[in-house]
Amino acid sequence: MEIDLGKLPFDLDFHPSDQLVAAGLISGDLLLYRYAADSTPQRLLKVDAHTESCRAVRFINEGRAIVTGSPDCSILATDVETGSAIARLENSHGAAVNRIVNLTESTVASGDDDGCVKVWDTRQRSCCNSFEAHEEYISDMTFASDSMKLLATSGDGTLSVCNLRSNKIQTQSEFSEDELLSVVIMKNGRKVICGTQTGTLLLYSWGFFKDCSDRFVDLSPNSVDALLKLDEDRVITGSENGLISLVGILPNRIIQPIAEHSEYPIERLVMQTDRELRLLLSSCSVFFL
Repeated sequence: MEIDLGKLPFDLDFHPSDQLVAAGLISGDLLLYRYAADSTPQRLLKVDAHTESCRAVRFINEGRAIVTGSPDCSILATDVETGSAIARLENSHGAAVNRIVNLTESTVASGDDDGCVKVWDTRQRSCCNSFEAHEEYISDMTFASDSMKLLATSGDGTLSVCNLRSNKIQTQSEFSEDELLSVVIMKNGRKVICGTQTGTLLLYSWGFFKDCSDRFVDLSPNSVDALLKLDEDRVITGSENGLISLVGILPNRIIQPIAEHSEYPIERLVMQTDRELRLLLSSCSVFFL
């Protein structure tokens, strides 16, 4: 299946329980589609969400709203049924909002181009935590719900661990020679995997974040822009050269290539709860595999 979005997408997300996909475009528009296996996708909403590009998209409040972030420094919450604005924070960050991730049922985190991470209460519509974690842009974030720790990677070449219980930056890795672009937690919470600008995967042991414990250098000569955990032993990687691969972790090996999108980098990888793989490719289309 293919959805022609018409313009370059930066991010997408799938509804937690319905067959809906939301996409943020370079134009600043937010699009919402309904899809099914044997029918043409139907566009339900087109929202002029931001004055600049829409870089980050996430469903919140059990799928009743969509939150988006932009280089115009605003964060917008949009009603899924009506497309109307629920709340807009015009100056949510001091720099471009680059990433948004879900934390709990009522909180999300956002990261900006200056390396700041903020945690938001979606019910109170207010910031409840702020971490000046990095010196460069926040490239990716992931959340360990059992320990309430938010992990972030950055263009400054470091991985940070923010403790949401103590509201402190618990630890930060030593500077890597590479920009860190993507992050996932694997091996039942024992390992943290980071994708880098040079194509190497860095493996950190939980609790020992100062330096990586292992490296997988044979994956790709191109940057690993996106990581998606398939299970505790396998991760799906998306590279700048458009190659999507299934990779085993400890032992580190390329299991098989999954797909290739020639000449375009893989911006995001997401997976629906039905275990069908959903991929966002950095072109004017969203593809479903």
